[in-house]
Amino acid sequence: MNVNNNTFHDNETLRQQKNLTRAQRRTNSDTKEGVLVNQFIKDTDTSKPLTLNETMDTLVISKNTQMPNKLYEKDIQGEKSLLPISGIALGVMGVIAGITAFIHHSAKINLNIDSLKRVPSTLRNVAINDEPVQALYRIVECPNWKTITAGTGVFALTAMAFMGKTFFDGFRDVWVKKREADIQKNLQEKLIDIETKSFAGKIQITRSMLSQKAIELGKYLKYEPQKRKTPDETFKAIMFKGKEEEDSKTSSNNKHDNNINYILMGLATFAGIVGLGFISLKNLTKSKGNINDFITQTGAEIKKVVLNSTKDNEKQTMADLKNLFKSIEPSEQQIREYLKDLKLENKEDFIQSVLKDLKRSTVDANPSCGGGSTPKVTFYSHVDDFRAFFYNYLLDTDNKQFKALFFGTTGLAAVGYGGKLVGEAIKDVQVKKLNAETEVNLQQRLVSTELRNFKSKKDAAIQPLMDEFYKQAKAGKPKEELKTMAENILLEIKNGPPFVYS
Repeated sequence: MNVNNNTFHDNETLRQQKNLTRAQRRTNSDTKEGVLVNQFIKDTDTSKPLTLNETMDTLVISKNTQMPNKLYEKDIQGEKSLLPISGIALGVMGVIAGITAFIHHSAKINLNIDSLKRVPSTLRNVAINDEPVQALYRIVECPNWKTITAGTGVFALTAMAFMGKTFFDGFRDVWVKKREADIQKNLQEKLIDIETKSFAGKIQITRSMLSQKAIELGKYLKYEPQKRKTPDETFKAIMFKGKEEEDSKTSSNNKHDNNINYILMGLATFAGIVGLGFISLKNLTKSKGNINDFITQTGAEIKKVVLNSTKDNEKQTMADLKNLFKSIEPSEQQIREYLKDLKLENKEDFIQSVLKDLKRSTVDANPSCGGGSTPKVTFYSHVDDFRAFFYNYLLDTDNKQFKALFFGTTGLAAVGYGGKLVGEAIKDVQVKKLNAETEVNLQQRLVSTELRNFKSKKDAAIQPLMDEFYKQAKAGKPKEELKTMAENILLEIKNGPPFVYS
């Protein structure tokens, strides 16, 4: 084989060959050429078949390793994507059909219902519960210098309160954000320490596995084939047996504790139900006695009103009796018994009037709050706002009580809002601090879990190689080839998955 001499013309070679003779240079080049050929170029012996046995030993490849069964599992499901759409469509149409049936049923009921049982028609009432709206309504309804001045003052106070609230809300958000940034910085610094511990633990696991497997593989290089368990198998059997016993014991204890807890919880719940039921029955019994006492007392008052009735106080007597009857709602027979001594010319009409009031399911709203009988729009104001006192004060600045109420309620509202703002800000910061501490504690607890996960995956990657090594050793493989396999197993432990940097 011819090798170009230029291949060897590196600086070190040129320096060495500078003082050599031509024959010495030729000998030196021939020697290097022979070394290269022997090292990298092997003559092919056509009498021997070409195989990958050496490559398989180098990569620790087994000849009968099967693919995992999960690889060939297929998840076949029927087409069900249209069923929810169909169900929703049918469900919506069913609801609509039910509503229309309810409307039809209500319309039929409306035709035959007794007028005394019919619900009353509703009147439209516009409630003005916001003070600026009320002030604007008063300006529109009665525009004079007092309402305009008071309304303008309320508008100005509203704007001031809004801008102040906006400023302090922004200040709170900025302060909380700065504290959150400090908390995050401290959290990340602590997490760096935790990640460093995890990283160092993974490296230590790798080094420990290298040490253990190197010693174990070193012993197997002197192994003579015989039928016995490998040390690693013995270790695995002991380890998993102990773990199974421990898990079984722990699981049994947990189940026993859970059963006791469930029994105690059930007994406590049953006792609570019985106790509360007994208290409820006792309260109902007491209430029934109180109601009977009230009916007795009211009946005595009715008899007293009946005995004191005269023609002069006839209207007052009927009004008092109606109120008393409404409070106890007696039957018709009881009403007639109560009124048997009542001396009125229109007693029967009065009895029918009382019965009609008692039989009605609804009553008309009071005109002062529900509006008049005419179905027109009504307005009323019900304001629960500190600005209402400012409005009243501007309407009558000479009233010192209005002034005191305004400053008192305004100050109370400002202090209350400020206290709430400060409290919420401190609460948010403390919650973020506690959440950060919880995260740090969680990550610290997860270090051991992550290391166990790393170790188990490392074992899962190396154990098949170890099993193949044991198999080849039992089969009487030459020690040189076993050494090659052992070296590659150690390289796999050091550089193979799972990687430390992941």
